[in-house]
Amino acid sequence: MQEKDIIIIGAGLTGLTTAHYLNKSGANFHVLEKMDRPGGVIHSATENGFNYEEGPNTGVLGTLEVVELFEELKDSCELEVAKDEVNTRYILKEGKWEKLPSGIMGGIKTPLFTWKDKFRILGEPFRSRGKNPHETLADLVKRRMGQSFLDYAIDPFILGVYSGDPEYLVPKYALPKLYNLEQDYGSFIGGAIKKGFQKKDEELKKVTRKVFSAKGGLSSLTNALHQSAKKENFSFGVENIKIQQKDGQYLVEGQQNRQTVAFLCKQVITTTGAFALEEMLPFISATDISKITNLYYAKVIEVVLGFNEWKGRKLDGFGGLIPFKENRDVLGYLFLSSFLENKAPKDGALLTIFIGGVRKAYLTELPDEKIKVIVEKETLDLMDLPEFKPDMFKIIRYTNAIPQYGVDSGERFETVEYLQKQYPGLFIGGNLRGGIGMADRVKQGKELAGEALK
Repeated sequence: MQEKDIIIIGAGLTGLTTAHYLNKSGANFHVLEKMDRPGGVIHSATENGFNYEEGPNTGVLGTLEVVELFEELKDSCELEVAKDEVNTRYILKEGKWEKLPSGIMGGIKTPLFTWKDKFRILGEPFRSRGKNPHETLADLVKRRMGQSFLDYAIDPFILGVYSGDPEYLVPKYALPKLYNLEQDYGSFIGGAIKKGFQKKDEELKKVTRKVFSAKGGLSSLTNALHQSAKKENFSFGVENIKIQQKDGQYLVEGQQNRQTVAFLCKQVITTTGAFALEEMLPFISATDISKITNLYYAKVIEVVLGFNEWKGRKLDGFGGLIPFKENRDVLGYLFLSSFLENKAPKDGALLTIFIGGVRKAYLTELPDEKIKVIVEKETLDLMDLPEFKPDMFKIIRYTNAIPQYGVDSGERFETVEYLQKQYPGLFIGGNLRGGIGMADRVKQGKELAGEALK
């Protein structure tokens, strides 16, 4: 039995960030992780000149916390901001790649939207606010912008971020900044313009919303956090973790190398997926915990292709997204070697392809052989390749890839707050609340550390 003030469950980006800030404050803490390495789903790999990710590929500098974290880790991890090519994004329509427009004039000229909806977009600033806080994203977009804008702008965006369905996601929870634009300013376009004129202090100017990675891959970030939080504060390969209340404290037990490890602590912070909490927190009633664990996750297959010599269409952007309406068997392509350094050999290419998601989850059940057939067929067609002979082919499967913030999210968030008040010293984090992006995870990690230190 070891005694600690704080135990963190999970060494993904949230848990690592929490550990980093606890260590900076001199806290007495320890981190338990079931995997044999830090990083969680973040894992960079190198093979024959290709540098790829087996989880998230990029993040967005969308919070001050993630910017500050890179500044703090600058001696052990270097931020890599994507090249300007990342600003070009393609949407597939009727088998042809079209550039996603930016600005009013681009929206008018693009073939992605109908003329009816182009006129609707011009009238968007003059429409009244929505009154249903649980309105789905699909209904919100159709009401303000029109069906074609939903089909060929928002739907592919949601496939790229959530692998989700606009008919399921609720903006209040899934896209709160978009929701608040309408609620605070009465309009997406008008709100964006007004916010653009607002003065920002020097700190907020750092929140550029640019796409980022880390030099050497995103594992450079998680490894740097592991190092900064002190390696001796971590235990890896700890499975079957259970937390019990004991004399006003928490008893945390798990199995490591077929032996029981146990910690007595004043506070415990969970950063795992919602699906792990029922067994981990047996002292919470089944009614309460079910309001958290019923969170729906998208299933996704990530396929990484490496070519020593690229002979297909010019890879001059962030990638191409494929609307559900196009009825293809892939969700989209990332052209990683076009906007990040050293991802592929010179004259080569590194692409990441996504399959499955909420509306085509059945594809994730297919064996590798059939996944290869799908990837070959779609890539030959969509990437203008004369033949399909990749020099690297990796298939990575995620059963619980991305949480879907639907109408039940409000109840989940309220339940977390209730349980944290009901059980002082218990903090429930992770991507079950607070957003799914890397910047969201860093922000929450810092907040969890601050709450525990109080």
